Amino acid sequence: MLIHTSIEQKLLSAFEPVFLDVIDESHMHSVAPGAESHFKVVIVTPAFDGMRLLARHRAVNAVVAAELAEKIHALALHTYTPAEWYEYYAEKPPASPKCFGGSKREKAEL
Repeated sequence: MLIHTSIEQKLLSAFEPVFLDVIDESHMHSVAPGAESHFKVVIVTPAFDGMRLLARHRAVNAVVAAELAEKIHALALHTYTPAEWYEYYAEKPPASPKCFGGSKREKAEL
């Protein structure tokens, strides 16, 4: 099973989100094609009502702990209640920053 699919299924089951987008951003980093190592998750769920940001992130990380421990190098989390989402982000989720890591070859050329 693809890591993307595994993350998506687990989050759907655990949080019953009103919106979920699991985005493989590995192509934006210095990794082999098909690496599935860098992801962004945008999740909107009533389960986050009354939770602080850190608690939301911990809850998501707990659900995908196996993937984080074995396969994922980076996981960007954007966690919202429905009210927050509809007020601030429904039209356009936050963009991911550019990767500054680069490959060893690029660093050697500097």
